[in-house]
Amino acid sequence: MEKLTIFVNRLSALDIKIELVNNYPWIYLHKINDKLVTEKFHAKHGFTIGFLPIQRDNEFQFTELSNIFKLIRKYL
Repeated sequence: MEKLTIFVNRLSALDIKIELVNNYPWIYLHKINDKLVTEKFHAKHGFTIGFLPIQRDNEFQFTELSNIFKLIRKYL
């Protein structure tokens, strides 16, 4: 979860506010600067930015960061 926290904090330092939704093990990008994200990526329910670890020894994994940043730029 440290990677996800760092990601959110760095975006917030750039005045980009994101809201995430969790449906274990998926993490969806729900809002960007209070604008609802309507795109879907790797899921039927929303834009998946990453997956929570199933086992304790594993780490959080982002999907494709390039696609995540393209979407963020689109909503700014």
